[in-house]
Amino acid sequence: MSKPLGLKVLDGLTLLFLGTAAGLVFFYAPLEAQMGAVQKVFYFHVAAGWTGMLGFLVAAVSSALYLLRRDPRWDCFSVAGVEIGLVFMLINIVSGSIWAYPTWNTWWTWDVRLTTATIMELIYLAYGILRQGVEDADRRRRFAAVYALLGFVSVPITFFSIRLFNSIHPVVIRGGDMPVISFTPAMQVVFFASLLAFSFVFADLFWRRLRLAQLAERVEALKMRMEE
Repeated sequence: MSKPLGLKVLDGLTLLFLGTAAGLVFFYAPLEAQMGAVQKVFYFHVAAGWTGMLGFLVAAVSSALYLLRRDPRWDCFSVAGVEIGLVFMLINIVSGSIWAYPTWNTWWTWDVRLTTATIMELIYLAYGILRQGVEDADRRRRFAAVYALLGFVSVPITFFSIRLFNSIHPVVIRGGDMPVISFTPAMQVVFFASLLAFSFVFADLFWRRLRLAQLAERVEALKMRMEE
C-alpha cells in the first residue's frame, strides 16, 4: 500500500511547521518576566491540549454521522480521533505538571482545570475499554458512537472550567480577576505558530491512523478468505 502523494506533502509540511515552531519557542520567544524559561513549556502545553480536544471533537462529529448513516468509515474516524486525543491530552497533563512544579511548587494540585482534564482523559480511556468489551461489530460501533457523544460533554466543561469555577490556572484570553498570561507580540507569534504546527501534526497522524484501519480491514478480509 503505497503512500499517497498528498500524505507525503502533508508529512513535509508537518515537519516544516513543527521544526519552525520549536525553533521559535527556543530561540525567538522572549523569557517571561516572572516564570523565566519554564514558561516556554506553555506553547507546547496549550497546543497539545488544543490537539487533544480537536481529536475528541472529530470523534463526536464522526460518531453522530455514524449513527445517522451507519457507515463504518465514520466509526474509523471516531476511533482515530479518540486515540490521537488521548495521546495529546496526556502530553498536555504531563507538560502542565512540568510547568506547575517551579510555578506552584508542586507537581499536582486538585485545581478544577487539572481535575476536569484528568476526568476527561479517563472518560476517553473507558471508550477503548468499551470497544474491547463488545464482540459484535455493529453493536460495538453503535455503543461507542453513543458513548463518544456523551463523553464529549467533558470537553467544553474542561475548557470553560477555569471561568465557571474558582481556579489558579492562568487563562490565555483576559477576563475577570483570574490570573492571565501576558503576551508580547513575539509571544503571540510563537503561540499561534505552535497551534498551527500541532494542527498539522493532528492531520498527519489522523490520515495515517485511517490508513492503518484500512490495512487492518484488508488483513481481516484475507483471514476470512483463508478460513473458507
